[in-house]
Amino acid sequence: MGQTIIEKIISNHSSKKARAGDIAIVDVDLVMATDTTGPLTIKAFENMGGKKVWDSDKMILVIDHASPAPNEGIAVLHDLMREFANEQGIKLYDVGDGICHQLIMDNHHVKPGQLVLGADSHTCTYGAVGAFATGVGSTDLAGVMLTGKTWIKVPETIKINLTGKLQKGVTAKDLILHLVGRFGIQGATYQAIEFTGEVIEKMSLDSRMVIANMVIEMGAKAGLVDLKGLELPYKYDPVKADPDAHYVKTIEIDVSQLETQIAVPHSPDNIKGISEIEDITIQQAFIGSCTNGRLEDLHAAADILEGKKIHPNVRLIIAPASRKVFQDALSDGTVEVLSAAGATFLPAGCGPCVGTHQGIPGNNENIASSTNRNFQGRMGNRNSNIYLGSPAFVASAALKGKITNPKRRLSI
Repeated sequence: MGQTIIEKIISNHSSKKARAGDIAIVDVDLVMATDTTGPLTIKAFENMGGKKVWDSDKMILVIDHASPAPNEGIAVLHDLMREFANEQGIKLYDVGDGICHQLIMDNHHVKPGQLVLGADSHTCTYGAVGAFATGVGSTDLAGVMLTGKTWIKVPETIKINLTGKLQKGVTAKDLILHLVGRFGIQGATYQAIEFTGEVIEKMSLDSRMVIANMVIEMGAKAGLVDLKGLELPYKYDPVKADPDAHYVKTIEIDVSQLETQIAVPHSPDNIKGISEIEDITIQQAFIGSCTNGRLEDLHAAADILEGKKIHPNVRLIIAPASRKVFQDALSDGTVEVLSAAGATFLPAGCGPCVGTHQGIPGNNENIASSTNRNFQGRMGNRNSNIYLGSPAFVASAALKGKITNPKRRLSI
């Protein structure tokens, strides 16, 4: 019997041919920690007696979740990371550089077929380039910093074949929200998902990152996106599943009739078609996060808002996923379009997504957001309501002051 992609990647990083259910000791290609997890990881490393990381070239630290520091306590933690990076010779991305997952991809720190661990749940984003990437706890990551190895239980794999053509205004975000709603937040727990089909083949890297990013919202260990149709600025050998690989489940989905999808409060799997919830009034709109803060996303918002003004009762906040994204959007005029429409730009980083600072909503406010989670209190106030969707959805809501189908705005 052949192997799935994840079985092959794990086999390539261990001393035996791996099968679903096996326990494998693997060599790790890269580890990453942010300012939410990095300080804990560093302390755990030191408590384990660590003096020197196994390979300073294979570790990345990023200050992105509370960036710039909103208070003295967090500023001290940032300094701890900077000092550790300097002592160990580790690459650190500092305030304003951007979100960890975008920076890892922008700077080609991860490549197809690699095995990457990050102390952040959305590390699975790197599956967009065919890597096995997954989130782990701070203590687990500290162990890898010492040894360069970890143990993994090889996941079973679900294969999803996507056919048809997405309607105008319907995006990769709508597709993955539909799948999260179909599976539920625990429907793919500790399983890998292979995405393939003609829909994937036509997607940009930005869109593929959206798909891989949100597999964690259905409990998956990893999402591996077919590289067919994707051009990367370096040579690579894609890891492909064998024709006789075993899948725990194979699902065929025709996306042609899919409408804009919205996750309504208070769970990412509480999915409604936009036709079911139009006209709900919003007070804040946010475009950003490791899911939808890329150049393609800012372009989608600009397509809606060019030459227009957002609703006077709405605050539109944008946090680009990286400094490069912001600079590219500045160069091509996108920033000017969005700013003229009334958007407020924050430093590149996670921004309001995690609710630690910047953009915390008021009581009983409704937020249209392009992020990945809408749990109660996620953006910093338990008494607010978060509606998740694509950047086009967010821009349309900001323009009209209420939930509006972006397809209508794009048809004008």
